[in-house]
Amino acid sequence: MTRRPTIHDVAKAAGVSVATVSKAVNGRYGVADETVQRVLAEVERLGYASSLVASSMRSRRTGVIGVLVPDFEPFSAEVLKGVGAGLNDSLYDVVAYAGVRHHASAGWERRSLQRLSGTLIDAAILVTPTVLTAAVEIPVVAVDPHTGHGDMPTVESDSFGGALQATRYLIELGHRRIGFLAGRPDLRSAQLREAGYRQALADAGIPFHPRLMEVGRYDPDAAAEAAHRLLACPTPPTAVFAANDISALAVLDVAADLGLTVPGDLSVVGFDDVPEASRRVPALTTIRQPMHRLGMVAAQLVTAIIDGETPEHPRVQLPTRLVPRATTAPPGR
Repeated sequence: MTRRPTIHDVAKAAGVSVATVSKAVNGRYGVADETVQRVLAEVERLGYASSLVASSMRSRRTGVIGVLVPDFEPFSAEVLKGVGAGLNDSLYDVVAYAGVRHHASAGWERRSLQRLSGTLIDAAILVTPTVLTAAVEIPVVAVDPHTGHGDMPTVESDSFGGALQATRYLIELGHRRIGFLAGRPDLRSAQLREAGYRQALADAGIPFHPRLMEVGRYDPDAAAEAAHRLLACPTPPTAVFAANDISALAVLDVAADLGLTVPGDLSVVGFDDVPEASRRVPALTTIRQPMHRLGMVAAQLVTAIIDGETPEHPRVQLPTRLVPRATTAPPGR
């Protein structure tokens, strides 16, 4: 091997889990003698013993990875589940932390990292961070960063491509007056979803009408107010693409209040595919982004960095796909 062997290399060579390797080399209970001997043989063959000695001398290791979120809402909750699944076969525990007093302000994660790093956590996964750099000594990975790539590894979904799919789908159904309920202007993924919406209209030769776009900021109350402005205007849209599912569900509520039927009078498409999307009646057509997978990939990246590896792909973009359900149909008016 040209690189330093890791615990994952030992686990693969011995045909066991990472957790089993750790138990075997540390003399913990729950591992058969035959397995222990096989693991130790691979440790010696791969030259991993020196790594184990170095690791044992690091007295500040906590065995905990922190997942820092601005708020516990459906998207971050699903990402957190993915992180847990990604670390299920590891020695790491997960702590979820929301800086609730500061989450509305830029740089909230810096304060949280300074509070947690070096004492409570060995590494951090930041969900929708506002900063591009993290001035801490622990490994940090970002999920869906606000303003794009900085000096930390990132994992995100194809927001532009997903928005393109959603808007093209509505156009293929025959809609021409398609409203867009935008997300937070400061969030890069929200900007990309608006760009995808505009690109699909341009590709179809449909002019962009500013009055058919409102900003919901991914907030249920703001989205409801924005949806009311869209649907109550003199020439309302026959379809609305919302930049996330929470906003799309707000559109459905407003449509019901205004006496509009879905999808008879109005088609609605969301983005995310949170659990509430399929439970709603009618079930929401949406763009599915792999939220669990985002968390799992982030967990894989951060544990690789902890083990001293350099990620082969530090900028990961995962595909999105359309999930047609009951809130979309050809225009009825």
